[in-house]
Amino acid sequence: MLRHFTLSFKIHELYFFLKIHPCFDSELKEQRLLEKQGGCTVVFMQKSYKSIQIFKNPLLERFTHVHPLTPFVLWFPLVGWLLWRSLSLHQLSIIEVGSLGLIALLLWTLVEYLLHRFVFHYEGKTSLVQKLHFLIHGLHHADPIDPTRLVMPPAASIILAVIFYTVFRSILGSVLVEPFFSFFVLGYLCYDYIHFAVHHFSPRTFIGRFLKQSHMQHHYVSPHSRWGVSSPFWDYVFGTLEDGDVKDKERTI
Repeated sequence: MLRHFTLSFKIHELYFFLKIHPCFDSELKEQRLLEKQGGCTVVFMQKSYKSIQIFKNPLLERFTHVHPLTPFVLWFPLVGWLLWRSLSLHQLSIIEVGSLGLIALLLWTLVEYLLHRFVFHYEGKTSLVQKLHFLIHGLHHADPIDPTRLVMPPAASIILAVIFYTVFRSILGSVLVEPFFSFFVLGYLCYDYIHFAVHHFSPRTFIGRFLKQSHMQHHYVSPHSRWGVSSPFWDYVFGTLEDGDVKDKERTI
C-alpha cells in the first residue's frame, strides 16, 4: 500500500509537470495509460502523436528524429566488417576474439551507466548548458514515448564512436582494437534497441518485463537512480537502484 501510494504521489507530480511544461503543445491530446509490471503500477501520459518541436528550421528539426532502423543500418555492417578482418585478415583465434568481446561488452555496460548518469543528466547552471541538456536528453524525459526519439541520433553516436575508438586503439593497438571495438559497438546496439523496446513494446519475457519496469521507474518515479538500461549490474555495484529523495519521502509518509 505504501509503495502504491508513493508511486501515485510521484505520478501526480508528473501530470502537473506535463500540464505546465512550456515545451508541450496545449493542443496535444493526453491519455492515461496503466502499465502493470511485476505488481508495480506506473501511470504515464501518451499523446496522439505530435512531437515536441525543437527547431524552427525544418532541416534542423528533421535531424532530431531518427528512424529506429538507423543505428542498425549504420553500425551493424561495421561490426561484421571488423569481425571479418579480425578472423580472416589478422587471423585471431575464436578464443581471442571472444575474450576481447566479453570484456568489451562488460565495458559498454559501464560506459552506458556513466554516460547516462553523469553526462545525459548533467543539467548545469547556465542557460546554455541547460538548453544543451534538454536537447541531448531532457527532451526524452519530457516526452519519453516519442517513437522517433528513442534511439541515439547518428551525429551523436559517430562522435562518441570516434572518441572511444581513438582511446581503445591507443591502448590495444591497431589489431586487437578491431574485435574489441566491434563488440563494443554491438553492446551499444543492444542498448539502443533495448531502450526502444522497453518504451515502445510490452515485453512478454521475464527479462523484458524486468528491464521495462526498471526503466519506467527511472522515468516516472526515481529519475536519480536506475541508470542502467540494458543491465542493472552497475546500479547494484554503485548502490543506485533507489533514489535517495524517494526513500526520504517514503520514510516521512
